Amino acid sequence: MLKKIKRLVIRKLVSPLYSISRVLKYRLLSTALHVKGSARYLTPALLKGDGEIIFNQNVTIGVNDSPSFYNTYCYLEARTPQSVINIGSNVYINNNACIISEGEGIYIGNDTLIGTNFTVSDTDFHHINPLERLLPSAPTKKVIIGKNVFIGFNVTVLKGVTIGDNSVIGSNSLVSKSIPANVVAGGNPCKVIRELIS
Repeated sequence: MLKKIKRLVIRKLVSPLYSISRVLKYRLLSTALHVKGSARYLTPALLKGDGEIIFNQNVTIGVNDSPSFYNTYCYLEARTPQSVINIGSNVYINNNACIISEGEGIYIGNDTLIGTNFTVSDTDFHHINPLERLLPSAPTKKVIIGKNVFIGFNVTVLKGVTIGDNSVIGSNSLVSKSIPANVVAGGNPCKVIRELIS
């Protein structure tokens, strides 16, 4: 009986208070200059950069009953003035996501579900050529994640990738090339496994 009461107190009182205090802390630490709209933060998110971060309607960041809820945060940075991170309506982003735009932007379509430890960027951050590696302007290319996409946990999406509407990206995938609509894809590198039955 005491164990049951303890679990109930933690779930109903301690956990929400701890979560709220962490969310507020990271809001205070956020330095993003141009944020449009708002999200529902169940886990902390650090917003940074000189570019634009856009939240459309009903965006949720974090999941209570999911790994990394108590010890990580989500990181969104629109690094340069021309950078854009545009998150569509009814999007759920799980804990410990990292979304960085340094160039043409990252666009996430409506009704998309994203698992834990998600990483996406529209840049290589550094040049591949060793003689140019420390130069400031690394190659960039827009990333588009379509509508109603389901992305598993530990997925990385690289610059220039488009993921088509309704597609599923399996856990632990490295998406280095575009994936068409209405397919299940996975692996490293990520490849189409099968088409979705419509």
